Amino acid sequence: MPEQHPLVQAIAPLVERLNAELVDPSDARAGDVPLEWDGQPVIAVRLPSQIPAKAPEKEGGVQSLLAGVADELGGSLRDLSRHDKQQAVLLLEARGAFEYRKSAEIVAEALGVTRFTVYNYLNRAR
Repeated sequence: MPEQHPLVQAIAPLVERLNAELVDPSDARAGDVPLEWDGQPVIAVRLPSQIPAKAPEKEGGVQSLLAGVADELGGSLRDLSRHDKQQAVLLLEARGAFEYRKSAEIVAEALGVTRFTVYNYLNRAR
């Protein structure tokens, strides 16, 4: 992959922010967005909707993911600031926590907020 190409360097922060992936043009799929430079394919962008979701962990489920995020953010999820709680919800979403049944309720209880607030945090991020 031409990681040093100026086009790739220029779009890398945006692609990361969108939770997308850069893929070699030869590995591009139908839903990927090919990018060209002077008429030559340089890179393709795979949007999040095209990236296969990782299977949620079987052992521990949402509770295991909550514990990992709490460790990462440095303490009890209930004691986090509003901004950090929003960050926790985004981390949990990225790790597949919301693939589980009743996960919004479990996350809301762990954060000390309502289920409605969890959905608001998710919607703001989108």
